[in-house]
This record gives sequence, C-alpha cells and structure tokens, in this order.
Amino acid sequence: MKAIARRSGKWWAIEVPDQPGVFSQAKRLEQVPEMAADALSAWLERSVPPDEIDVEVHPGDELEAAIERAREAKARAETASRDSFTATRLAVKRSLDAGLPLRDVGALLHVSHQRIAAIARELDEKDQTSPANP
Repeated sequence: MKAIARRSGKWWAIEVPDQPGVFSQAKRLEQVPEMAADALSAWLERSVPPDEIDVEVHPGDELEAAIERAREAKARAETASRDSFTATRLAVKRSLDAGLPLRDVGALLHVSHQRIAAIARELDEKDQTSPANP
C-alpha cells in the first residue's frame, strides 16, 4: 500500500490515498511507515506490517528540486567512481605488464606505490581464481 508523507511545519503529514480518511503524522521521516501502518491497522481492523507500506515523500516544493539535483549528482558520482575503479585497474595491469615499476605507475596515476602494489595483488588473485587459469 502507498502512503504519502508531506512536510507540514515540524511534522510529516501522512495520508493513504487508497483508503480515504486514513491520516496520521510523524515527527521524523523514518517513523512514517510505522505510523501509516498503525493508522491503516486501526482503519482496516487488521494488522498491517510497516514493511508493506511504500512511502512517497514530498519535502515541499522549495526542497524537492534541490534534493533531486543532489540525488542525480550522487548517482553521477557513483558511476564515475565505478568507471575510475575499472580504468585504474586496467591502467595498472597494462603498466605492470609493460614492465613499469610500481613507483612509476603510482606517479603516473597519482596514487601511492603501496596502493598500486595492493591493486597488483588483487589482479593476481583474480587471475589465479579465474576459470581460465585453474
């Protein structure tokens, strides 16, 4: 079931659109599913577990755009981090395969030679456990 939480002053006002007349409130956002479940349980006269409540949150018009921008930036950063992780490992592997010393690889990648050594160990372990190298 879906509950909608809207910020109202210092509280989250909760409504359940599928059950007209079911309203509640919560002081903190993490309390919303439990409060919605309590209100639904009283309304339906049967227990409704909080994990069955999907909460749609509306922090207010002035905040929604800023929050959405932050979420999008976070998603881009996570993608960039994964890309950096993959590219770094590939660069380390190719550099070491070309015979460059750990310190030189570190200097080229702006990473400590200790980190390059750790990546090299990870790559070696991966190669040793690969099905191609039983």
